[in-house]
Amino acid sequence: MKKKATPEFATLEDRILWETVAKTARPLKGKDKPIFLADEADNTEQQPSAPERPKQQAPVFPAKPAPRPHLLHPIDKPTHKKIAKGRVVIEGRIDLHGLTQSEAYGLLLGFLQRAHLRKLRHVLVITGKGSSFGSDGVLRQAVPLWFTTPAFRILVNGYEDAARNHGGTGAIYVRLRREAS
Repeated sequence: MKKKATPEFATLEDRILWETVAKTARPLKGKDKPIFLADEADNTEQQPSAPERPKQQAPVFPAKPAPRPHLLHPIDKPTHKKIAKGRVVIEGRIDLHGLTQSEAYGLLLGFLQRAHLRKLRHVLVITGKGSSFGSDGVLRQAVPLWFTTPAFRILVNGYEDAARNHGGTGAIYVRLRREAS
């Protein structure tokens, strides 16, 4: 039987997911700590590699921004109600719990780009509510500000807080732009 060819690269999502899992994994009792690919690479000879792509960095915003103005079109109330009641389908969702701002930025941008290419209209972005007292959470504050940056403006038409059954203030409904004809 022939083995399937595996790609020699992983998407940003795959790498972030693997790093998150690897950080939280603990070896079984009596077993040695596993050697990760990064550790093995240090021990082997230096081989020429392809030039690295520059990583997209998340813009850093102040800890307590001013109340967010809706610079994008808000999702209209009838559509918001239809999404909340399940009459308008949420075509995709992404959960950003536990990620740093830079990891979440790249993951969210890639997700929205793929959703836009697939011509999805409404997606759910789960940011979480934050774990510190008196704070909305870093991602809860940052994601709406990211939507106003040029990279996201070409993808996002509007956003609103999700209904309680979809996560309430810990999630955001996002309406994607239609392709220009």
